[in-house]
Amino acid sequence: MTLKITVIGRGHVGGGLARLWRQAGHDVTGLGQDGGDASDADVVVVSVPGPAIAAALAAVTGLAGKPTIDTCNIYGERPTGHASLTLQIKETIGGPAAKSFSTNFASAYDEISKQRVTPTNLFVAEPEIRALTERLIIEAGYEPVFVGDIDPGARLLEDSSGLTRAIAAELGPFFYRYASVGDL
Repeated sequence: MTLKITVIGRGHVGGGLARLWRQAGHDVTGLGQDGGDASDADVVVVSVPGPAIAAALAAVTGLAGKPTIDTCNIYGERPTGHASLTLQIKETIGGPAAKSFSTNFASAYDEISKQRVTPTNLFVAEPEIRALTERLIIEAGYEPVFVGDIDPGARLLEDSSGLTRAIAAELGPFFYRYASVGDL
């Protein structure tokens, strides 16, 4: 079934995911700083810098109650009032929420299919959006690994970005694979 996906953010992450999902056969609309309408979206993906979330969402109409996947990262000071960026987005949009793709490198999206094994994508989700999030992770080329509900899981993924950046300082952009014992 083709999905209508609205991606808010046309940068490396948002633009890259939009491209991967178009290749998978979905109807993807990318919205930038000029905003737009998400009324016909089956799912909204928020891919903007953490500090830009409020302004980005304010520029888009038709968001109320939409299932939402947060791909945002936090660098520097965390905005006050929310335990995670995902909870900030959920408070604004009001639909079921997930966090995904925040521990993967957008600069490596074009290399996903060339890997010997499928790379992992860690994600958190509320029950109502878990299956949809897993589907979009798989269709982007990753193996989904569920790590819990958005509270406290989204904050855990956001806080792991320091470790991801430290590893990247040594390896450059990288893929990772989590698997059960015996599966590698």
